[in-house]
Amino acid sequence: MLPLCMCLEEVNDLPSEQFIKIFGNVVEHTPAAAICILKKRPFHNVEAICDAIDAYLDSLSEHESKNIVQLHPDLAGKLADTGKLSFESTYEQTSMGLLSLSSENKHKLTLLNEEYKARFGFPFVVCIRDTNGINEIIRAIQHRLNNEIDEEINTVIDEVKKISRLRILAMVKE
Repeated sequence: MLPLCMCLEEVNDLPSEQFIKIFGNVVEHTPAAAICILKKRPFHNVEAICDAIDAYLDSLSEHESKNIVQLHPDLAGKLADTGKLSFESTYEQTSMGLLSLSSENKHKLTLLNEEYKARFGFPFVVCIRDTNGINEIIRAIQHRLNNEIDEEINTVIDEVKKISRLRILAMVKE
């Protein structure tokens, strides 16, 4: 749903079903987030929408947070290889060159993704549009592999917040 650009008044006036459809992937494959923030309307500015998503994510238990993270795809992984990423993830990964990596970088990223999932039990998530490309992403995975599980859950939810914020900013203008 990313290419849509609506004004705040349009967002506030959307029928509930339409709102959920449009905002249902602001947090990857999580229409529950859209349902939750729907109750916060009317929004007075775009920042209020972002804050509502942040509050939703902050309200989750550790188990629920892990479930949210599980819904994110591996970077340049099997879903990307088979064209099964969400529209938003395809846009994000394409814009950072992750769907056209060299075989060497693809192999490195695949191995690090596997190591990360083995350590934490969920895929590595980073706001890739907040990075300078594959080398920074590889360094981030290597660095975060040293985190304890609690620290990593907090880090990954912060990354989900950044992703969600950029998705909202792409969809809604003041």
